[in-house]
Amino acid sequence: MDIAIRAFVAFFIVLLITRVVGRRELSSMEPFDLILLVVLGDLIQQGITQNDESVTGALIVATVIALMTVAVAYLNFRVSWLRPVFEGGVVVLVEDGKLIERNLRRERLTVAEVEAEARQQQIESLDDVRLAVLETNGRISFISNG
Repeated sequence: MDIAIRAFVAFFIVLLITRVVGRRELSSMEPFDLILLVVLGDLIQQGITQNDESVTGALIVATVIALMTVAVAYLNFRVSWLRPVFEGGVVVLVEDGKLIERNLRRERLTVAEVEAEARQQQIESLDDVRLAVLETNGRISFISNG
């Protein structure tokens, strides 16, 4: 039972860490960020299983993590006031061609990153953007003036 409780606690710690770290897409992560995720996974695994290397222990952990994932998805779907806790909300980065610096700082995004994303979506200048929104999945959506 101890291993199930540790898995339960670790699930919420990972959820908290991902909310604090921010919304970066896996494709836009730096190599260091990716290595950090792998190390974090290993550290969490060691904390959950400790010295238990049994198949039963692994099955218990996998089951608890899977059930917690399903439970969070279900609660996220059914309980609207919990959605901001689990997913966060969208963040407006550009409005009527003007950058919202406070939101960029809060999401730890640079102007260059927003401009690069705009160019990838065939937008030449942020002046042409009516609205740019950082979605909950880490992508930036642009709505142009034209």
